[in-house]
Amino acid sequence: MNLCFFLDDRLLVFFNFVNFAGMGLLSPKIELMEEQFHKILEGIRESAFKQELTSYSIGEVSSKLNIPIDELKQYFAFDQDLVEKVLAFERESFQDIFDTYNFEGVNAIDILLTVSREVSKRFVEVSPALTFSLKSTYPKLYQYHLDTRIEFIFEKIKINIMKGIGQGVYRDDLSVELLARLYISRLIDIHNPDFFPSERYSFNIIFDAMFDHFIRGIANEEGMRYYEKCGKRLKFENQ
Repeated sequence: MNLCFFLDDRLLVFFNFVNFAGMGLLSPKIELMEEQFHKILEGIRESAFKQELTSYSIGEVSSKLNIPIDELKQYFAFDQDLVEKVLAFERESFQDIFDTYNFEGVNAIDILLTVSREVSKRFVEVSPALTFSLKSTYPKLYQYHLDTRIEFIFEKIKINIMKGIGQGVYRDDLSVELLARLYISRLIDIHNPDFFPSERYSFNIIFDAMFDHFIRGIANEEGMRYYEKCGKRLKFENQ
């Protein structure tokens, strides 16, 4: 059965922009819808970060963001659809950090420093405030989101470790898979509000400490000299 027969014209317009966005075939009207769609997602993420949402329903989002329900239903068919799209947006925001830069031929330590800086800058976009709050309400969506995000980071860290070994800045006796899994474990821990409540610990401080400890554990002597130099330059740039 073709479910499109049950969609109104507004939803068909939305699905058309999803299908043709990557082909450069969007009309001005649909481009405007795409822009508005991202603004809504960003608004939901910001409200989640401020802990202003509890049910993440279309009605609640309408009330908090002052957007008519009819307008929201142009983009979200039902409450779970809204949650799925927001979680997908969160994953895309995180992956965009890696996709924004061309890391071809770049020192592995510089890559991790760049990613660290971007994660700190874009904390609201990549923070797990929404994820943890949905763990009990939508457990299957939460688990899929977590597994997908972990797999993405795991593969990126493995690539970075192998690159650093090949460049002679990381120790050559490292277990790549084990270290990548340890990195993931630490990343999950620092995002856990039960371990590090936000009112007591700054995310940036915790992330920087975790990152520094990770680099010092895998860098060889040459890598440490480079890291210390890069660290001083980074601190100077942030002053």
